[in-house]
Amino acid sequence: MSAADTTTAKVPPVRQSPPSGSAAGTPGRPGKKGTSDGSGVPWLLLAPCLLVLLLVLGYPLVRLVTLSFQNFGQAQLWGFEEAQSAGFDNFTKILGDTEFWTVVLRTVVFAAAAVILTMVLGMLIALLLQKVSGWVKLLVNIVLVASWGMPIIVATAIFKWLFDADYGVLNWLIDKLPGVDMIGHNWFASGPQGLAVIVLLVVWGAVPFVVITLSAGLTQVPKELEEAARLDGAGAWGVFRFVTLPILKPIIVMLTTLSVIWDMGVFPQVYVMRNGHPEAEFQILTTYSFDRAFVVNDYGTGSAIALVTVVLLLGVVAVYMRQMLKIGEVE
Repeated sequence: MSAADTTTAKVPPVRQSPPSGSAAGTPGRPGKKGTSDGSGVPWLLLAPCLLVLLLVLGYPLVRLVTLSFQNFGQAQLWGFEEAQSAGFDNFTKILGDTEFWTVVLRTVVFAAAAVILTMVLGMLIALLLQKVSGWVKLLVNIVLVASWGMPIIVATAIFKWLFDADYGVLNWLIDKLPGVDMIGHNWFASGPQGLAVIVLLVVWGAVPFVVITLSAGLTQVPKELEEAARLDGAGAWGVFRFVTLPILKPIIVMLTTLSVIWDMGVFPQVYVMRNGHPEAEFQILTTYSFDRAFVVNDYGTGSAIALVTVVLLLGVVAVYMRQMLKIGEVE
């Protein structure tokens, strides 16, 4: 053995670098680059839901738009005559009708009263639940969920009994006050009183969802910020205004928008409370559209009223989206 053989170290062979076209992290397939990044998977998973929504909501909406531009009555419904195009006559008729604008104003006032009461009461109850003991909070949540899950027809029947002129519990309780005579008082003798009762019914059914949602949001308010505000001299109102309210703003905007949409679309509460025949002073957009379509048998006009209602609600959704985009830009 020579000296060169004993002193020279053996160098391991140099590892060849992979070709430039191969993708890292794809063993066994050198030279091929992955073409799928999984961006289509969410759309694939959403496809069944989108298809159901298209079938359930898309066709009725298209049919609604079609009917609103046609002269469509009972003869067309039974197939005795062909539906004829009416152009914008249905819209011209309702937009030029003072009764329609009275119903629109009544609907806006009705929805505004219900939304304001729902949000205020929901916020107050949610804040109070943060201050009570665990078993009281559990009991209140059980009651809220039970009232939330009660069918609308059952809740309406209970309210009809509570406000009944002859056997109503509320009249009996108020009559116990000195100097007050409420026996036999009919709450539905006038539109404002009757609609106030229906507003209470709507609020009673909507408050649980608002309370539960706001209670979940209040758990995300940092206690450190509240304590820092108190150390700076802020009272309970100051802590709520400058700490709690800004953090809850996205939830409040969402709940307010949903409440406006739901309360403008109220139908069974008014319909059942008035025994299927709402008087003129109880008409809101949903019942007014129903009457024109299924009582007067003018389906074209009823569809036009419903389409105007949809457009108004789309305006509410547009305002909601704008507010959420502003909140996202700030964050």
